[in-house]
Amino acid sequence: METLFIGRNVIFLPQVNSTNSYAIEMLKNVNLAEGTIVHTAEQTEGRGQRGSVWKTEKTSNLTASLVLKPTFLDLKNQHYLYQISALACYDALAELLDSSQFDIKIKWPNDIIVNKQKIAGILIENNVSNTQLSWSVVGVGFNVNQTIFDEQYNATSLKILLNKDVMVDSVLELFCKHFEKHYLQLKNNKFDQIKAEYLKHFFRLNNWMDFEIDGEIKTMFVQGISNDGLLWLKDNYERPHYFDVKQLKWLY
Repeated sequence: METLFIGRNVIFLPQVNSTNSYAIEMLKNVNLAEGTIVHTAEQTEGRGQRGSVWKTEKTSNLTASLVLKPTFLDLKNQHYLYQISALACYDALAELLDSSQFDIKIKWPNDIIVNKQKIAGILIENNVSNTQLSWSVVGVGFNVNQTIFDEQYNATSLKILLNKDVMVDSVLELFCKHFEKHYLQLKNNKFDQIKAEYLKHFFRLNNWMDFEIDGEIKTMFVQGISNDGLLWLKDNYERPHYFDVKQLKWLY
């Protein structure tokens, strides 16, 4: 692993219920080094956003969790952890996929899509102590060599896109390399730089888009994200609206 600390300590498990859950339980009992990676060949009870289930075919995909100690980060800025995680996923995929053939985008807040199909997802769980982040666990899932998906997930994988097998460990190494780069930016308070890069790859930015909001389908203009990490939309009357992840669903 060609990094300073991200991924230098790796815990591999042949099978586990959830890499995030395992990492969190370890943090309660062991002083894990920052940058520790927990990954598995088979995750039986993977979790996603909004209580959803992350289903993954055993041995085919990357399922891993990264332990951080972001005590330098104000609580109001914790959403930047999602931004740098998404950027690390984007950068890893950009090394593997030709941008002239594949449209890689970050779909707020936690999905990476290629040609409008999901290829990776992120779940971050934080622990707060005395109004300060004491640790964070960044869970990432990449569809690597799986070729059959339930239609409801509208998913793809590197093998489908490249028509060849890809080494799971090589995807993990790329993710770690790029995550460390963006994490060091975060440590150096490069918030504007991170946000600008994040928005550069933002799905449907500056476009009209259909959303399901409060049970209704509404067409809104995608303006970006607010300073506190909420999705920033505008309606037909140029009025701004801000949404958390649980308040709307993308329709595309």
